[in-house]
Amino acid sequence: MKTRRIPAFFLLLISGVFALLAVSRARHAFAAQSGDYHLIKKVTLGGDGFWDYLGIDPDGRHLFISHSTHVMVVDADSYQVVGDIPDTQGVHGIAVAPEFGRAFVSDGGASQVTIFDLNTLKTIGTAKTQPGPDGIIYDPGSKRVFTFNGRSSSATAIDAKTGDVAGSIDLGGDPEFAAADGEGHVYNNLEDKSIVLEIDSKNLKILNRWPLAPCESPSGMAIDREHRRLFVGCHNKLMAVMDADSGKVVATVPIGEGVDANRFDPGTQLAFASTGDGHITVAHEDSPDKYTVVGTVDTQRGARTMEVDPKTHNLFTVTAEFGPMPTDVKPGERRRPPIVPGSFALLVFGQ
Repeated sequence: MKTRRIPAFFLLLISGVFALLAVSRARHAFAAQSGDYHLIKKVTLGGDGFWDYLGIDPDGRHLFISHSTHVMVVDADSYQVVGDIPDTQGVHGIAVAPEFGRAFVSDGGASQVTIFDLNTLKTIGTAKTQPGPDGIIYDPGSKRVFTFNGRSSSATAIDAKTGDVAGSIDLGGDPEFAAADGEGHVYNNLEDKSIVLEIDSKNLKILNRWPLAPCESPSGMAIDREHRRLFVGCHNKLMAVMDADSGKVVATVPIGEGVDANRFDPGTQLAFASTGDGHITVAHEDSPDKYTVVGTVDTQRGARTMEVDPKTHNLFTVTAEFGPMPTDVKPGERRRPPIVPGSFALLVFGQ
């Protein structure tokens, strides 16, 4: 049988196509890992009152936004408001438990958790907490939801399947946000102590109290479960990276002023810190102990909390326009400037 030779022209053409595909893949990978985020949508949501954390159901494509006395539900792709969870007095955060089709809202003003159905968005119950629930997370390792209660220096554990309170923990300090490793450990910041707690989420016991130095006054927290790293945003303009097994601070990253949220995107190996001065710092995880700041996203004053969509890698944050500070503010007094009515908005950033 006679073998036919492929003309050199076609060989060059085929090799050129493969080279272009390789370049395209490299560019895509670089873009995914870079901090080159820009504003792709601003949606005016309106309404009055302050806000706190955001949460996301990536499979159901719903973004949950806390807003004073209710939770706004926004389509994560069209950015349109598609629902509302009412009567969540002094709402702080939203935790999603997808395996049970439920989500949980920390109602700081009512010292309770509101439970709603992820599909119908209807409230299906409440659970009582100790005073002042603020940060809230779902721990798949114990199948429990944990609230961190600012006014009582405690945590409340709730069975995600039944909605029953499983118990509480005395934390010994002022809790801020938390993260779970999915293997039976929950981690929580104590803002006034500048330490991280390691909690046994099944037996409701504190296992370790780890110092955060040089990080001070921690607020936001996120976790890279694969590499066992915690990302902690602190008010001395640093993000600390902590080994979740030893409690050792392995790196720090400079961030803006007024941090309140941290997130980690395992698809891009990017860690984020959002700050009230109008910035999101983006750091790439080069290795578990090495981090490079690859971008600073200009957001808007007051955009101190955020959420990341693990499917599109988009970032969400919310804020509003502010009026001038009242003239009767006394020295040392902490007061917020008034919000311009109807200016509350969602900001969406993509690459």
